[in-house]
Amino acid sequence: MSVSPKFPVPKFTTLGCRLNAYETEAMKELAAQAGLGDAVVVNTCAVTAEAVRKARQEIRRLRRENPDARVIVTGCAAQIDPKSFAAMDEVDAVIGNSEKMQPETWTRLAPDFTGETERVVVDDIMSVTETAGHLIDGFGTRSRAYVQVQNGCDHRCTFCIIPYGRGNSRSVPAGVVVDQIKRLVDRGYNEVVLTGVDLTSWGADLPAAPRLGDLVMRILKLVPDLARLRISSIDSIEVDDNLMQAIATEPRLMPHLHLSLQHGDDLILKRMKRRHLRDDAIRFAEEARGLRPDMTFGADIIAGFPTETEAHFENSLKLVEECHLTWLHVFPYSPRPGTPAARMPQVHGTAIRERAARLRAAGDAAVARHLGAQQGLTHCILTENPHMGRTEQFAEVMFNVPQPEGKIVTAMIRGQSGNRLMA
Repeated sequence: MSVSPKFPVPKFTTLGCRLNAYETEAMKELAAQAGLGDAVVVNTCAVTAEAVRKARQEIRRLRRENPDARVIVTGCAAQIDPKSFAAMDEVDAVIGNSEKMQPETWTRLAPDFTGETERVVVDDIMSVTETAGHLIDGFGTRSRAYVQVQNGCDHRCTFCIIPYGRGNSRSVPAGVVVDQIKRLVDRGYNEVVLTGVDLTSWGADLPAAPRLGDLVMRILKLVPDLARLRISSIDSIEVDDNLMQAIATEPRLMPHLHLSLQHGDDLILKRMKRRHLRDDAIRFAEEARGLRPDMTFGADIIAGFPTETEAHFENSLKLVEECHLTWLHVFPYSPRPGTPAARMPQVHGTAIRERAARLRAAGDAAVARHLGAQQGLTHCILTENPHMGRTEQFAEVMFNVPQPEGKIVTAMIRGQSGNRLMA
């Protein structure tokens, strides 16, 4: 899906996750066709208090730089707290996460619309039972496309506000996903990434309740020309047998999994209302690496969750080695109003920052070990531009000779520079 050049495209700022970026691509088309070419749209994130602060800061900056434009705010922060954004002098309209994907929403915001308009259009996200009808063919780089297969979350982790921004879990039917991936492959894409808010819950709301592994196996079977398939963040405790089979038997499924672990201590995991214990995470990582020895893992880990002691934190730190984690996303805990964790005894900010720094240092050391082990190995590298590509495990590779963009090339790793391999 591409924006027609005859429609001026509004200025968009996207904060937060890949799914937000995906949805921005759809909104660009909807807003342009509605005649909102002079608007400024901020697609907000609410994952942390800092993310909300940055959203407000960005709105104020954009208003200063675009004094005559209409400023429209949407995304998770706007869905969760529309009144506070509507109260900002810089904001002209606030629209919800469901409404932002509906053409009529943008039509009603158009300058030439003669009907009644509302400044705040945000309905109950929990009442949404279907995935948005948009499917964007080709969002991402020219070599890698992202396909949204799921939205929302049925779980209620005590630290997380996102279900109140995204609603309950909804899945895109497998046939629709397969058809889209076929179109992407026909257009020359060599890699597709499946994305969602809670990806391993895919299928629970569909007839016969298929699992994510069923979807993966179906894609690989019905789209034989797809060179590489990736799956984004998963909840390891919800991984099904077919996904494990795909890990073991399907070389086109890339050996890189990002795990939603959040912590390494059982008591903290229970207080987070997670569905796994530390031994479950270690067991999954061992099993996956046993099936696919070249498997690498990323992980989300929170530092300084309420009531976390130094001993609790050490269990998270040890998890980096025990699960052989490589790519860490470290989140210093910040309380989100309205969540149970915000009412728990808080850890001092200095301790949170210090622990987050130690986790990041452990992550940097893990990356260095992984990259060092690639010296002299030959990789199949998907080129993102003439000078850079990524290995099967998603490590960044720089080329000393320009390569064709969007192709899979075979090259030997000859060294490294910082967090990049050299080929």
